[in-house]
Order: sequence, then structure tokens, then C-alpha cells
Amino acid sequence: MPANLFISFMRTVVPIVVGLLLGFAARVGLHVDDTTLLPYVTAGLTVAYYAAFRGLELLAERMAWHPLQLAAGVLLGWARPPAYERPAVMPLRMKLDKAAMQEDIDDFVRYLGTRLPNDQAPGEQTSRDL
Repeated sequence: MPANLFISFMRTVVPIVVGLLLGFAARVGLHVDDTTLLPYVTAGLTVAYYAAFRGLELLAERMAWHPLQLAAGVLLGWARPPAYERPAVMPLRMKLDKAAMQEDIDDFVRYLGTRLPNDQAPGEQTSRDL
């Protein structure tokens, strides 16, 4: 799991750094207020950079073109996307009829060794009724 965390971190940080560098390069030729423009240019270039190379990586994967997939992955900060493990899935079988539910409740009550308040004999009072 820590290796996947590092890979996902690198694939996030590298496009941000590239976006910052492209943002600085874009403002060199422009005569506008730097503090206003730079965050927007940086964000836009970062999103465009990530989208372009992630899309290229997916396209190369579908085409089974491994050199292009490797190049796009490296330009995103890591040669391949992180591989996350799927959680274990356990099958669950339920009976949703009244008789089966009553049987399950009775089993549960027997397991606890007590009776439910609704299971009391007629005329019998519980401490809540007093």
C-alpha cells in the first residue's frame, strides 16, 4: 500500500510542478498583473497537462502501445498508474420472508439467553410498563 501511495503522490505532484513552470514561462511575455494572472494560468496549464498525458496513457493502454504508455506515465511522474487492491467481498445470503425473519429472531433471542419484551406472556408486566 505505501508504494501505491507514493506513486499516486508523484503522479499528482509532477503535473502541479510542470503547471507552475509553464505558468512562469507563460507570464514572461505578458504585461499583466502577475499576482492576478499566475494562479489561473498555473491551474489551467496543470489541468491541461494532466488531462493530455493521462488521456494519452489510457489511449496507449487500449492500443497496447507500451512505449507510448511508458512515456506518458513518466511525464506524469511515474511509469505506470498505481494498482489498488480490491477489498475482499463476502457473499451474503438473506431470506426476506416473515417466517425466516421470525426464525432468525428466535435464534438470536436463544443466543442471548433472554426474551424480547414483545415475547412476554399475556398479563405479564415488564419494568418499563410499571
